[in-house]
Formats: sequence, C-alpha cells, structure tokens
Amino acid sequence: MAAETPFITQEPAAGPRPARPRISFGSLLAAGHRRTEAVLLLFTVAICTFGQAEVGLAAHGRLPGDLAQFALSLALLSFAAHLAVRKFAPYADPLILPIAMLITGLGLVLLHRLDPAYAKRYGSDPTAGGQLMWSVIGVAICIGMLVVLRDHRRLQRYIYVTMAVALVLLMAPAFFPGDTYGAKRWIYLGGLSFQPGEFVKIMIAVFFAGYLTVNRNALALTGRKMLGMRLPPGRQFGPILAVWAMSLMVLIFERDLGTSLIFFGMFVVMLYAATQRTSWIVSGLLMASVGAFVVGSLEPHVHGRVQAWLDPFAVYTKDAGGSDQLAQALFSFGSGGLTGTGLGQGHPELIAFAGRSDFILTTVGEELGLAGLIAVILLYALLVQRGMRTALLARDPFGKLLAAGLSAALMLQVFVVAGGVTGLIPLTGKALPFLAKGGSSLVANWVMIAILLRISDSAGRHRAAAVDDPEEDAAEAGAPAQR
Repeated sequence: MAAETPFITQEPAAGPRPARPRISFGSLLAAGHRRTEAVLLLFTVAICTFGQAEVGLAAHGRLPGDLAQFALSLALLSFAAHLAVRKFAPYADPLILPIAMLITGLGLVLLHRLDPAYAKRYGSDPTAGGQLMWSVIGVAICIGMLVVLRDHRRLQRYIYVTMAVALVLLMAPAFFPGDTYGAKRWIYLGGLSFQPGEFVKIMIAVFFAGYLTVNRNALALTGRKMLGMRLPPGRQFGPILAVWAMSLMVLIFERDLGTSLIFFGMFVVMLYAATQRTSWIVSGLLMASVGAFVVGSLEPHVHGRVQAWLDPFAVYTKDAGGSDQLAQALFSFGSGGLTGTGLGQGHPELIAFAGRSDFILTTVGEELGLAGLIAVILLYALLVQRGMRTALLARDPFGKLLAAGLSAALMLQVFVVAGGVTGLIPLTGKALPFLAKGGSSLVANWVMIAILLRISDSAGRHRAAAVDDPEEDAAEAGAPAQR
C-alpha cells in the first residue's frame, strides 16, 4: 500500500532567515526630538518675522525694508544651531534651543522697534544691528562648545581653577575708574567693555556643582538638630559664609545688588538640591536678609534704590530728586492694559536709556499688554523647567547640580529684573536674559544653553540605553538589571 501523501507538505529548510533590522529606541528618540526642534524653530522664525513686520507697519505704515534680511538672518542662525545639535547632541531636550532662540528673536524685534523712538527723542545710535552681531557670536560659541565639550563631566576637573578665575573677574570691575549708572560692573579694555559677572555666574555654578558633589554627604548627614531642623555643621558651614561674604563685597564695593543676590541665591538653591535640608534655605534667607538690610542702610546707592522702591512717585509728589524710571515703568504697565497698545504704538522711550536694558520688559507690558507680558514670563518659566527637568534626568551628581544651578541662576536673574521693574523688589540694574540689549549677557546665556544641551544629551543617551539594553545600562550604573 502506497504511503499517503500529506495534504500540507513541509518545505525543505532553506537556511537561516535574515534577521530583521532592529530599530532602537534611542534612534527613534533622537529623531523625534530633532523633528520637534526643527518644527519649533520654524515657528520661532515665523513669529519673529511677523513681529518685525508689525513694527514696520505700525511705525511707518509699510513693511520694513530689511524684513527679508532679518528673516533670513534668524533662519540661518536657527538652522546652524539645529544642525549642530542634530550632529553633536542628538538626544538633547528639543525645547531648550527653540525657546532660547525665540526670546532672542523677540529681543531683536523690540530693539528694532525702540531704535527709531530713541533716535527721534534722544538722538541715540541704533542698537539692533549690534545685538544681532552678538546673537551670531553667542550662537557660534554655543555651537563651538557642543563640538569641543563632548562630556560635561570634564568641567569637574577644573573647578578650583574655574573658581580662581571667577574671583579675579568678579573683583576686577572695582579697580576700573568710573561708575556705570551708579554700579561698578564693567571692565574696559581699549574700546571694548564687558560685564564679567555674566560669565562668573556660570563659573561659580561649575565650582559649586563640583564642591557639593564631593561634600554632599557631610553636608546632608551631619550637624545638630534644633527646633525641628538639623543645623549645618560648623566645618561645612564655612563655604556658605565665604559666599555670603563674597556677595556682600560685590554689593559694597561694586554696588551691584542684582549680581550679589543671584550668586548667593544660586548657592543656596544648589545646597538644597544636594542635601534636601531646609536648614540651608532658612540659613540662606536669614543671612541674605541681614546682609541686604545692613548694606541697604549704609551704602548710598543701594539705599537710594530702596527709597525709590518704597515711594516710586516721590519724584513727582515731593519734589524729590532722583530717577523717575520706576514711576514711568508703572505708568507704562498701566497704559498697556490687558492686550496692549499694539507693537510700535506705545511710548517706551519715556523711560530713557534703561528702556533698552532692564526696563525692556515695560515695552512688552505697554505694547503687548498683560497677555504678552505673561507669555514672555512663561517662556522663561518653561526654559527654567526644561533645565530642572534636565537636572532630574541626569545620571551623574555633577550634571544634576550643574543643570540645577544654571537653571536657578536664570530663574533668579529673571526674578530680580522683572521684580524690579514691576515694583516688587528694589531695582537691580541687571539685563533681562536674551531679551535686553547687552553683548556680555547674550553670550554668557548662550554658553549656559550649550551646557544645558550637553547635559540633557547625556541624560537622553542614558535613557535610550536603559530601554535598548537594560543589562548594559544597569552594569554601567552599578546595579543589577530588572526584568
């Protein structure tokens, strides 16, 4: 009997099938981040170009002659930065670069709007072209740092050298003759001038991050308990005393209230981030209050700013001398209302020279109203949030503290500027990051953006590695893989 033939025959083996190409989570994450970043940068260029066109139509009844040049410059700047991030930091946070570029572009639009008004009233020179040049320099330095600094942990090797250079730069303005609007914060080299304090805040953040990485256990676990709080130990209390004394010296000899507040506040925030001890916050607030009260009572320039803050309308009601800038700023905010007078249709030039520096926020409040002011502040808040998120995602303690410190410095600078021009705190004279006129501030803030991009890229790589290969990532972290 013949064997039955099966209905389904088995095909002969044809050898091993080729393995399907594996698509890693890391590549998808990087590609998605960069696509998001590119789309947001396109919106950034469109928003700023629309603002520039609105300025020309409101001021002259026609589109600006340099509108195409402005749009092309901003597009090339955004494109170059995007390509650099795509190549050298593909896992970086996709929102950090577009937010920084948007605030920078809005600053250029506002300066283009203010230049004709200041030229007509005071005969002053235009500043928008110089700000665009410094924007190009700042973005170029940001790109250069991404190319050269492949690992942010390299900065930890030079923390004491960094601190020594920072102290020299911080004290240098006190030895240069003359004041700039009552404060000594500038270094003059030939025809050039720059504010070293803008760069010193980054250097001090690097030093604090390195110091606290090494000493965080001693700072967090030792000390005596009193009134429900664990007080800092005496030996480890020395650094906070040194930083307190340094901030007081800046306040006394250079009469720079804003810089001293930013330095001391940044250190206290980083101490809390490293130790999670509220005693550092309480100690820092008490020391800052005592120092500010003593210096504000004795130093004439700081005392004058406190008096102007307490009674901003005294220059009108009491025939007192002094500046009317704060009063004019409050008038400006009041006339803006909810939606503003319209871009290019206000009178921000009445605040004199300061309208293009720390008081540039009043232009936003007057011409874009409360809605525009909140939108700008929310941009800063979102940038700070992305920096803090980077700190949370970073795997190494140095990166965590450095990202938190830089984000805290940005937050504090926005607070002291916005608080000063709205009458919440005394005026400090600091420039609003990215938005206000100032080459030193702009370049320093783009350096900060480069460091945040590098730390977020490192955090993104670890996150992708943890999903693609949990065993390898766990071995690198020194912990067993969880399945």
